[in-house]
Amino acid sequence: MADQNAQTKPKRNAFSRFLDGVEWLGNLLPHPVTLFAILAAGIVVLSGIFGWMGLAVVDPRPAGAPGVADDGMIRAVSLLNGDGLRRIFVNLVDNFTGFAPLGVVLVAMIGVGVAEKSGLLSAAVRSMVLGAPKHLVTVAIVFAGIVSNTASEVGYVVLIPLAAAIFYALDRHPLAGMAAAFAGVSGGYSANLLIGTIDPLLAGITEEAAQLIDPTYTVLATANWFFMVASTFLITLIGSLVTIYIVEPQLGEYDSSRADETILDKSMMEPVSPIEKKGLRWTGIALLATLGVMALTIVPEWGVLREPGNPDPMDSPFFDGFVVWILIFFMVLGYTYGRVTGTMKTDRDVIDAMSEALASLGLYIVLVFFAAQFVAFFGWTNLGAITAVSGAEFIQNSGMSGPLVFVMFILMCALINLSLGSASAQWAVTAPIFVPMLMLVGYSPEVIQAAYRIGDSSTNIITPMMSYFGLIFAWALRYDKDLGVGGLIAMMLPYTLFFLILWTGFFVLWTFGLDLPVGPGSPTYYGQ
Repeated sequence: MADQNAQTKPKRNAFSRFLDGVEWLGNLLPHPVTLFAILAAGIVVLSGIFGWMGLAVVDPRPAGAPGVADDGMIRAVSLLNGDGLRRIFVNLVDNFTGFAPLGVVLVAMIGVGVAEKSGLLSAAVRSMVLGAPKHLVTVAIVFAGIVSNTASEVGYVVLIPLAAAIFYALDRHPLAGMAAAFAGVSGGYSANLLIGTIDPLLAGITEEAAQLIDPTYTVLATANWFFMVASTFLITLIGSLVTIYIVEPQLGEYDSSRADETILDKSMMEPVSPIEKKGLRWTGIALLATLGVMALTIVPEWGVLREPGNPDPMDSPFFDGFVVWILIFFMVLGYTYGRVTGTMKTDRDVIDAMSEALASLGLYIVLVFFAAQFVAFFGWTNLGAITAVSGAEFIQNSGMSGPLVFVMFILMCALINLSLGSASAQWAVTAPIFVPMLMLVGYSPEVIQAAYRIGDSSTNIITPMMSYFGLIFAWALRYDKDLGVGGLIAMMLPYTLFFLILWTGFFVLWTFGLDLPVGPGSPTYYGQ
């Protein structure tokens, strides 16, 4: 495999023209801030229309479960009345400040800012990539993106912008590096070598749905582990090839005049100096010390960040609050490097670094304000849940069976994910329909969950409903101020298409062709 660093745009084949069309259509949309404001207002109007029409579907969750209405229906809730407008007015600020990714990004960027201002990130990138074989860089970035999901949000707030800097340091298009990392972190969200925080969450939802048929059925957090480990290498291969042979040639030669000058540091191409090497050595010592402290809080049974009485270390404050470790990690390493190299001499230098990091997020904060309102309004109206249930009923009533029903199921999950971006929220609504239905025709809940995760992951990278989409767009604008939403979606669309096609084919081969278990004690067929 060899990276293709195209310097000019190639001839436009049919697929390239298709992507150009997607970009053109997408760029007809207004600025993302304006777009989310319009969408939020549109949801209010639609909720009034559907509420007046009495739109409702049967709730697939069992009676008495949290959030299930007494009459067992999911009804469209109007925001275009007195109660709705009062709810909007009272919760507008809370929607903004309670938007989960906002706090994560702000806290993480305080630490990342120290590491960046001290010069640590620049020196580390140059030491890693300037002498490395270029054909391995793309593969390493996609793989690192997938594995980063074990550590919660670290891939979104650290790896994706770092990948852009790495590609720029190698005289390649920085947006291609960002796309490769984004594809790994978000498109490969469910693939991993280790059990991540999402695994026990989805397993719990699947278990509740399975118990509608078999009250004694249990689903482990490791239910999909075998398949997801294998998927890690598949997604790494697909993501790397798409980056090298489609996305990077499509982007063409990078025009640095369209970028924010503050991020195009030409020193990124300079060799690491002796004082920088000394700083990196001391930073390595600080890294080992920090990792040692982290291990002491989670590995021993008496670890202070383990949940008392819970033997499962994955279900613990250590992982629930992992963003704090991101903050500590980068502050410790950044300050250590800065003290050794002389770039940080006083507390004022550290504070200035934190301030500059947060100041760079101005556009993202404005975008989040409107995106948070849209997400909140969409949830209040129940329109996302109604869409999910309606799509599930369509497949249920189609009479399909075997691999074809799973292909349709994956495609439906991918489609619903465009409007209902939370993996757990979508699965909480669709699992009570599909898990019992497919169990009754002979398939295990673990296999059904694995199929769901393919559809959910593949379209994360092309939907503005994904929590971190706004952050990715804000960072991309720093490298190309003329980039539109359509340009970002067109850049990521090839990953979605190839992930859906090849990952689904891999799933069919794994389960129906080879009859391999998707995880420990997780056969393809129910009761096997």
